[in-house]
Amino acid sequence: MAVTTGSSADVRKMGQKSNPITPEERKVIFASSLGTVFEWYDFYLYGSLASIIAKQFFIGDPTTTFIFALLAFAAGFIVRPFGALVFGRLGDMIGRKYTFLVTILIMGASTFIVGLLPGYAAIGIAAPIILVTLRILQGLALGGEYGGAATYVAEHAPEGKRGAFTAWIQTTATLGFFLSLMVILGTRLAIGEEGFNAWGWRVPFLVSVLLLGVSVWIRLSMNESPAFAKMKAEGKTSKAPLSEAFAQWKNLKIVILALVGLTMGQAVVWYTGQFYALFFMLQTLKIDIATANILIAIALLLATPFFIFFGTLSDRIGRKYIILGGCLIAALTYFPLFAGLTHFGNPALETALKNSPVVVVADPASCHFQFNLTGTKKFPSSCDIATQILAAGSVAYTKIDAPAGSMAVIKVGDKELTSFNAVMTADGLNFDADSKKKEAEFKKEAGTAIKAAGYPAKADPEQINKPMMVLLLFVLVLYVTMVYGPIAAMLVEMFPTRIRYTSMSLPYHIGNGWFGGLLPTTAFALVAFKGDIYYGLWYPIVIALATVVIGTLFVSETRDNDIYAAD
Repeated sequence: MAVTTGSSADVRKMGQKSNPITPEERKVIFASSLGTVFEWYDFYLYGSLASIIAKQFFIGDPTTTFIFALLAFAAGFIVRPFGALVFGRLGDMIGRKYTFLVTILIMGASTFIVGLLPGYAAIGIAAPIILVTLRILQGLALGGEYGGAATYVAEHAPEGKRGAFTAWIQTTATLGFFLSLMVILGTRLAIGEEGFNAWGWRVPFLVSVLLLGVSVWIRLSMNESPAFAKMKAEGKTSKAPLSEAFAQWKNLKIVILALVGLTMGQAVVWYTGQFYALFFMLQTLKIDIATANILIAIALLLATPFFIFFGTLSDRIGRKYIILGGCLIAALTYFPLFAGLTHFGNPALETALKNSPVVVVADPASCHFQFNLTGTKKFPSSCDIATQILAAGSVAYTKIDAPAGSMAVIKVGDKELTSFNAVMTADGLNFDADSKKKEAEFKKEAGTAIKAAGYPAKADPEQINKPMMVLLLFVLVLYVTMVYGPIAAMLVEMFPTRIRYTSMSLPYHIGNGWFGGLLPTTAFALVAFKGDIYYGLWYPIVIALATVVIGTLFVSETRDNDIYAAD
């Protein structure tokens, strides 16, 4: 990692007083950011339309459904680091511009083709195979897209403005969210719910071709980044970026520190503030989907300018402690903030949690950590069935040990409900017919008892304090802007030009794709295991605090680094 002398700091100060952004610089930022808008547009489309897509493509026996659900999940998160390796290597060998063009073409085409793809009813098993293939291709392309965008913009930015320039890329999650929301809602209103479920869901995917066309047209007119062009002219490009980045300890050490001392904590704060907060409102507080989406949308809209604010601030005071400060403040305040969401979002639930304790009496050996990667795995023990139902109903409970081999019992007030051990089908992926019947009956019985104890089936719209909900969500998203606004500039500055694209992309996508992407699944498993609706927050809190400690001790400030240094 190259570190400059005081003269670079002088240049940086001059850059801060330089002329306003030029038309060429605007084009660089716009062209780069448009690709990441694609990323988030598609992310929200799949999230919003998951149930419809599943009915269109994932039809068949439980084994087949499980396999394709796992592959679709892998495409969304797990394959991105591999894309970072593939396209990062190309970006460091042949240049940012052309690699950047390839990733947007693959990503855009994959999204568009989903809108044309026949469903299972038309082409059978080929439908989910093609869909998963498209998702994998898109995941690989995404692995190269963000690193390319951040590198390209940073290498075009004047000294002293890299944080401000790259912060625009960080706003694209909000833009992608709003764009997907508008297209989905607009299509629904235009053709009606029945038509949307039948074929209208394809329209948002097809509309993406407009984004693709504009983005490709602009990128074709762009020049190679100055830093790469200079390095190429001097004959200093890397012949083996992967080996240099990951087989040499001096570089591998920085990659590891970028992951555990920066992006790991940034990712969980980001996912908690934008995605887990929405998940919590929908699944735990039982707020209707339209209201929850509007609340988070308003908070995102209000907080989005702070991406630019903290990116610009990092040019003046440094990036490291803004990012780590965001991680620390978030970790220290998550419990009261989420308790506040419950208080203002579903006061009836808050009252029930305080006044109607529930007890699960079970053999400890029958109670497992229910980590459900794909959302299709079944847990057959009586304790797991009982706790899963309670967690899904946002019920707080305590556990009391029972003799070995005994059935789990739920005690709600003066009522006792005895659970059962389910029998799995031959493939081990689902309950058999008799167990499904028992499960439905037990859920109904438990639901009646829970409702009688005061636990609401859904939040009362009249009781939701919307201004306070927006305020709390705004604070959560504000933390996101602190950790995410400066991160692109800092990752770019941590690595030398010759292996920058490869090196920065991997820790970013492992941090965000794996540590961040697994947050909702892990959090729900923690809630079900402990019986506390807030217990899932320990996952982002522990990860964020670990990043604060590691980052403080081992990660150096980067704003004065010379990004033109090849080595």
